[in-house]
Amino acid sequence: MPNIKTTTSTTKKATNSTTKKTTTNTTKKASASTSSPKTTAKRTVAKKPEEVKVEAKKVEEIKAEVKEPVKEEAPKETKKENKKLSVLFAAGEAAPFIKTGGLADVAGTLPRTLAKKGLDVIVIIPLYGQIKEEYRRDMKFIGFTYVPLAWRNEYCGVFKYEFDGVKWYFLDNQRYFNRAKVYGEADDGERFAFFSKAILESLKIIDFYPDIIHANDWHTGMVPVYLDCFYRDFEYTRNTKSIFTIHNIEFQGKYDRYITGDLLGLDNNQAELVSYKGLANYMKGGIECANFVTTVSYTYASEILDSYFGYGMEDILRERQYKLRGIINGINNDDNNPLTDKFLFKNYSLNNLNDKIQNKLELQKALGLEQNADIPLIASVGRLTHQKGIDLILAGMDRIIATGAQVVILGSGDANYENALRGFQARYGDKFRAIIGFSVDMASKLYAGSDLFLMPSKFEPCGLSQMIAMRYGSVPIVRETGGLKDTVIPYNHETGEGVGFTFKTYNVEDMVYAVERAVGLFFDYKEDFHKVLVNAMSADYDWSNVADKYISLYKECFN
Repeated sequence: MPNIKTTTSTTKKATNSTTKKTTTNTTKKASASTSSPKTTAKRTVAKKPEEVKVEAKKVEEIKAEVKEPVKEEAPKETKKENKKLSVLFAAGEAAPFIKTGGLADVAGTLPRTLAKKGLDVIVIIPLYGQIKEEYRRDMKFIGFTYVPLAWRNEYCGVFKYEFDGVKWYFLDNQRYFNRAKVYGEADDGERFAFFSKAILESLKIIDFYPDIIHANDWHTGMVPVYLDCFYRDFEYTRNTKSIFTIHNIEFQGKYDRYITGDLLGLDNNQAELVSYKGLANYMKGGIECANFVTTVSYTYASEILDSYFGYGMEDILRERQYKLRGIINGINNDDNNPLTDKFLFKNYSLNNLNDKIQNKLELQKALGLEQNADIPLIASVGRLTHQKGIDLILAGMDRIIATGAQVVILGSGDANYENALRGFQARYGDKFRAIIGFSVDMASKLYAGSDLFLMPSKFEPCGLSQMIAMRYGSVPIVRETGGLKDTVIPYNHETGEGVGFTFKTYNVEDMVYAVERAVGLFFDYKEDFHKVLVNAMSADYDWSNVADKYISLYKECFN
């Protein structure tokens, strides 16, 4: 199949940092192998406005004063009969195309669910070099533009891919996105400033003028800023609203304040929108300019107002608390279904749980553990980082093994954690397995073959693993934080309610006690444990319910 060929323009100096107008190539019908043109698009240089020195003002006043350089023309608003609510979903990654974490699952599933509910939805992500050929070969090149970043003028190609009722657009610039890593490059600030600006510049090529732009995490935190500073004079974006979702507040996109003018192209007044504690902060910009700010669970929305969880953002979030909302993430019940999962030894459902036991026995055999359905098997799947509570697991491993349980951990991350897990496998070869790395195949087998799922996170904005575990009938043991607290209701032996076991404080004693309670119920109260398992499998965290909450929030933007 032909490969996609793309061309990246060399950086060009412009005489004015406020230059905004670019010439957009008319949409061309081209195959994925189309290369970008050799000629350089002409740009109109707007006259630099005189600098206005003002005293410190409220952010709202600054935004109101922002002036857009004069444009020669503005695209006419597209009028549609019976117009649907239109949403542009912007993210740094989206499954199945590219994935490094939970954001990709959200960006890959929520837009599809919104589309099924009648919304007109598109998704825009970068065209990374790591995106597989199986997707690239079906992409269509639809046009290109040049994106102004202060004195830079960067090429941006636009490719289209249709999947599951949603149009996915990939923005191409080989210099920025054909890298070894998705994130973690030295110039990430420039890469994602370009991406955020390119999203708005590409609207004319895509011919899509959304009612709502839904930006996600710091990678697209500059989209609401650019929208307010440079695109409000256009008819097609004059009334566009923006939502900014924080998936993990630890990562904010913080850079030297020098970039506000030299890279972001903001004047002194506009720079205040992203300035925070002496730095340029992309997440702060998204919080300031978005109509609403959401986090991915109700509890996390409250936690990040506190310095322990806020990672320095708690001050601005308290000031903007009036527009902060918490909406729990979901999972796709069709994608996470033990009745149809192709990776399981045997498919099952609530109606035939004996087949779940068969998965456990086959998993024990495959891993070289004792095959015995009466031995509780505890699984953990996730990144080996401080956030996920791996410190607690390591500190309590001897006592967890002493309960009589078998333990299997799948994941990769910090080398020190990986080596410590290898050490436990050498010590407890008949009861413990460490599988370093990640495999969708093995993850499914662990969800299905385990009795208990351990997730003692230090903080957890939402968490998806605990919901998947419940879907497969693995009873969760979690710390009461963020989305874990919202989704795992602790078992009450008096009422029979609850879907798992929880502990509150981040210490090894409390975690081990929760594990002992869960293992004790498994050994000594089989009927009660079966009740918890049924409760867990019956819990419904499908994206369909979550999408309804986002639709309500979208509509609230226009009230």
